[in-house]
Amino acid sequence: MVTWIALTGLASVASVVSLTLTGPGGRAPAPLEWGAGPLTVAALPRITYVAHRGGAREVPENSMAGLTTAYERGTAQVLDFDARLLRDGTPVVFHDETLNRTTYLGGAVGGLDAREWQGVRLRPKDRLPGSWRSERPPTVAEVLDRFGGRIVLMLEAKDPRSLDRLAELIRARGLTRSVFVNSNDPEVARRVHRLGLLAQLWRSAQQLRTDRPERWRSFVDLLDVDHRARDADLVRAVNSGIARVWAHTVLTDAQRDRVLALGCGGVITDAPGRLARAAQRGARP
Repeated sequence: MVTWIALTGLASVASVVSLTLTGPGGRAPAPLEWGAGPLTVAALPRITYVAHRGGAREVPENSMAGLTTAYERGTAQVLDFDARLLRDGTPVVFHDETLNRTTYLGGAVGGLDAREWQGVRLRPKDRLPGSWRSERPPTVAEVLDRFGGRIVLMLEAKDPRSLDRLAELIRARGLTRSVFVNSNDPEVARRVHRLGLLAQLWRSAQQLRTDRPERWRSFVDLLDVDHRARDADLVRAVNSGIARVWAHTVLTDAQRDRVLALGCGGVITDAPGRLARAAQRGARP
């Protein structure tokens, strides 16, 4: 069942303002693209910045406008978003199980079908910089079509039932080496690997206390660790033999500098524009 939430403040989000950062001489940096073929993880830099949900402190999370802005800014090499299933099996870009927090509707995401999804509108947060219009959350297919092969993508499969459908969408676009598929469950990560996709596994600080990450190195391509974990737990993850160990969800310069000093090779952040610019100005790369 879907219920309406009062459309308060709708006028304030009626237009969208470009928040593209400017480079030397006032020029906007070019979007991050490498070569003529699909961009793959092999092209990522030694230290990688990930725009978590598009950069949820800078843009409306999991929105096409937000992902586009993060892409055009050129400060993140990976765009992160979440995937949920509608009632008819359509994968859509959405974090929560219900519509209440980020849209003008209420009720379960899985209670809608693709036709009903056309009526959903995001409710941008008042504290976001700039002005943003209310828009429909995209489908996973739309995000893959817009950004696939132009920048590395990271999607969290909130519902493991979606894996076969997600694999179809990724394979059909030739993006098996360009999209990380994320889960908190090692068995889901193992299944992602068996489907021929890039498997990402995220773990909380509490989980990392007893985890033995070396057990996962045969099927996990990216270990996504909580920056709040103890130093020893982060070092154990870095030394696990898993090729990539990145830290989430980093918000400050000090948090970034700590995880990089401990050996993490990536920063998953809600503020990629600010943190990446700070690094370019001379903070730890």
